[in-house]
Amino acid sequence: MITFELGVEDLADTRFALSPLQETVLSLRVLREPGLSALHLPWRRSVLGRLGALDTGLLMSLVAARRTLPDFLTPRPTGFSPSFEDELAVVRATPPALVRRDLLAAHAPDPLPGPLRDAGPTASGGGDDAAVAGLRDAVCALLRQYWQVAVEPVWPRMRLLLEADMTYRARQLAVGGARLLFADMHPNLRWRGGVLHIGQMISRHHVAAAGRGLLLVPSVFAHKPAPPVGPDQPPALAYPSRGVATLWTAAPAPDLPALVSLLGRARAGLLGLLEEPLPTIEIARRLEVTPSAVSQHLRVLYATGLVSRARDGRLVLYRRSALGDQLVVGRT
Repeated sequence: MITFELGVEDLADTRFALSPLQETVLSLRVLREPGLSALHLPWRRSVLGRLGALDTGLLMSLVAARRTLPDFLTPRPTGFSPSFEDELAVVRATPPALVRRDLLAAHAPDPLPGPLRDAGPTASGGGDDAAVAGLRDAVCALLRQYWQVAVEPVWPRMRLLLEADMTYRARQLAVGGARLLFADMHPNLRWRGGVLHIGQMISRHHVAAAGRGLLLVPSVFAHKPAPPVGPDQPPALAYPSRGVATLWTAAPAPDLPALVSLLGRARAGLLGLLEEPLPTIEIARRLEVTPSAVSQHLRVLYATGLVSRARDGRLVLYRRSALGDQLVVGRT
């Protein structure tokens, strides 16, 4: 178990961030182990055919047998939404000694796999910093290629889902404090007496935040809460985002040519989606359009009585009205 001790100042400095690099690195687990999450099988199938000449041996070696990953590959985001290139630059600047330490810690007690052996100790007991630096740079170049092929094309869709999760979590924190924030984040998390307990961890250590705050990073590819492997890192936690089950499914659209002729394809598709109450940002994510475009269509549908709306905290939820239901499903 890993525990984070958080004081009043740490809770006041709790913040959220997005990390495209962390999502890229965490996705390697799913690529390596398809049984880890059946939800991501559509994504995995689409990616496998595009990897081409990428060195998948080196990519897969970054994931240890116990599924841990080297901490230096997931640096703490310095802002709300750093770019992939900015985060990769931080990794590229990692000192060789730290690269070696994190690789050995991630794979312990097993030896480093073949593609990573340059990071291991030499016969004299030390390490070859030049070889480690070369390995680090090769990994960075490979991760950029992998990002461009596997994650960047779907990043806008992923980002909308992650932002919707953060909106929900921020409301939980505002309404019920830390206890409510962590209550439904994951079964492995428990908040008690100012300490966040993270269960089912291989590592076992206690981290006092001591004024450093807590960074929360929602993740599409994290299958459980993922704090740093080492105890010397500031408190940070990647956690599974809400709504991942809908991420790779196509939005339903009414198969009614007359309805499309009446409303237009975009509004007919939106109306078909609103069988359940949804906020604008989640609708935009599912339809793969911008929130502003969704808002324009919702204004028209609301003005004509085809959708209803209700406020839930900071969110406005939209749902088909009875009249909208008649148009979409009334003709059977």
